[in-house]
Amino acid sequence: MNPATGTVVAVLLSLVSAAGYALAAVAQSRLAAASPAQDGRGALRALLTRGQWWSAVGLNAAGALAHVAALHYGPLTLVQPLGALTLVAALPLGAYAARRRVTRTEWRGALWTLAGLVGLVAVTGPAAPGEALSLREALVVAAATALLIAALASGRLHGREHGGARGAGPDGAGGRASRGLGHATASGIASGVASALTQTLTAALALELPGRQPVWWQTALLAVLISGFATGGLLLSQAAYRGGLAAPLAVVNLSNPAAAAIIGVALLGETFRAGAWGWLVAAGASLVAARGVVLLTKGAPAEPAREPEPAPSATATAPEAVGRGSLRARAHWGVRTVPAPRVAELGPRGREAEMTLNSSS
Repeated sequence: MNPATGTVVAVLLSLVSAAGYALAAVAQSRLAAASPAQDGRGALRALLTRGQWWSAVGLNAAGALAHVAALHYGPLTLVQPLGALTLVAALPLGAYAARRRVTRTEWRGALWTLAGLVGLVAVTGPAAPGEALSLREALVVAAATALLIAALASGRLHGREHGGARGAGPDGAGGRASRGLGHATASGIASGVASALTQTLTAALALELPGRQPVWWQTALLAVLISGFATGGLLLSQAAYRGGLAAPLAVVNLSNPAAAAIIGVALLGETFRAGAWGWLVAAGASLVAARGVVLLTKGAPAEPAREPEPAPSATATAPEAVGRGSLRARAHWGVRTVPAPRVAELGPRGREAEMTLNSSS
């Protein structure tokens, strides 16, 4: 296959991958909106019984396979930026599923996030092929990532207490959005670490792992860790979509390459392209992407809050009960006299009833 044809195939496969990921994100967000908010094993069991969840899993798997195939035909510098189109595709798909229009703020946020993500991907690729993690490094990264994910998922790093503002509590709109972004960050980090560990497993299977060659159980341990982080990333993204679609999806797409870049720079000797200018571009791209996430968070139409119905009080309902009730109800609430118009309407019998009530009380 000539280079031009390979490039075309890579672009098409990248678009298929972006569409698969976008459809999966929309399916997950719709499932999160339709499911009751619950955590723990009950939530997991509920997911496993939903056909929509397994559809989302299949779409994610199809997107991943198309992405790997695109990397076979095209360079990383082409395929990775095209993967950022997932957010652009998910916005109209999610709006169509919710029967609404994409707001201008959401489009602006998507463009800002897309620009920042493309800038990050453009400079975070290694200037030269990096080495794989050693087994010890892989285990250290897995342990540190598990602690970080636990902190993000529990809400300790993104603030579960938001003061006393209306709708900003842990169960309000602000609390759901904050927890959603925390889960989205954890999901992206888990997926990025799973990719780094996959590279380590590939090197181990090829007997090219740095350091002492692993035995079979060490290779199996790497496979288990990859499966755990990949599954955890998928479940965390499902929890993230309780706070909406666009902003969590943007954070997932940003934190994934960021986690991989941190591992590459810290442990594999990789560096940003263009040297010091690459660091500056990465910092600027991060700020641009952060601006986009903020816009996406504010741009989605808020769900109408359900105000709790006020509990009926004795003082409030007594007059109503008196107005609607019988003469015995009036006597119960301590009303000694019947209003004059009503007595006039009742005639002589009404006056007799009034005299009886007054004498009994």
